Order: sequence, then C-alpha cells, then structure tokens
Amino acid sequence: MKKSSYLRLIMLLMLTVGITTACSDDDDNGQNNIDQQELTLRMQQGGWIITEYIDSGQDETNDFNGFTFSFNVDGTLVASSTATTYNGTWSVEDERGDDNSQGDSDVDFNIFFNLTNEFEDLNDDWDVVSSSDTRLVLIDVSGGNGDIDELTFERN
Repeated sequence: MKKSSYLRLIMLLMLTVGITTACSDDDDNGQNNIDQQELTLRMQQGGWIITEYIDSGQDETNDFNGFTFSFNVDGTLVASSTATTYNGTWSVEDERGDDNSQGDSDVDFNIFFNLTNEFEDLNDDWDVVSSSDTRLVLIDVSGGNGDIDELTFERN
C-alpha cells in the first residue's frame, strides 16, 4: 500500500511538471509567434514606407516622407525618393536563447545605413513588436537613458 502511494505521488508530480512545461511561454510578452523566415520573406515583397518614427519622444516621421524602402533578398536596403537614393543593409535575427536580448521580442530587425544624416538614426537592432502582411512595428530601448524609440513600416 505504501509503495502504490509513492508511485501515485511520483506520477502526479510528473503530470504536474508536464502540464507546467507545456503551458510555459519562453518569451517575455508572448511574441513567440513572430517567425524569422516569414518576416524576412514578407519584407522582401514590395515597397515599404515609414508611417511613424518616434526618437526619444520626438516625432521625426517627416524626416522620411517621400521615401520608399526596398528590403532586398541579398540583404541590401534601398531607400528612394524622386530626388535621392540611399543604400544600406538589413537582416532579421532570431535571438531566442541570447541572454543579451532586450525589449518585447526575441526577433531583431537590423538596419544599417553608412550615412551621417537622419537615416543613421534608423541604424539599430530593433525589437519586433508586431508584424503582419502590411505592417511592421519595431521598438528600441536607448542605451544610456532608457528612452524608447518607435519605428513603424507599412506596405506602400
């Protein structure tokens, strides 16, 4: 009788651990539904425009008015308007398991322009907040002061 009680207790503990593990969420805010490959493919389709850029509380969206962003398969990024074209690079990285990742997501959206104008403000490893076929919302927590930058792309 004593042996069967211990066996039941062990089985109950195993069941409890199994349920707890199955229900746990590896991400801080439930962002595990953002898939690196899916996001990469989505961004390569068509042109995108910046519909919001908040830099440390300042709305700087107008700095990018008139520009269409093309995220190319080879990792190049082209921002073009009727008068100007800027070239950069981009990538999407899955940071799950990286102890250095911060923010709302484990998927980083990296942008780099080798420029010294307003486009250098976009240079960062942005955290993906949400992604759909027509919209990408990104945030970045600034290093020193903890300000949050927000960047939103929408399909053109």
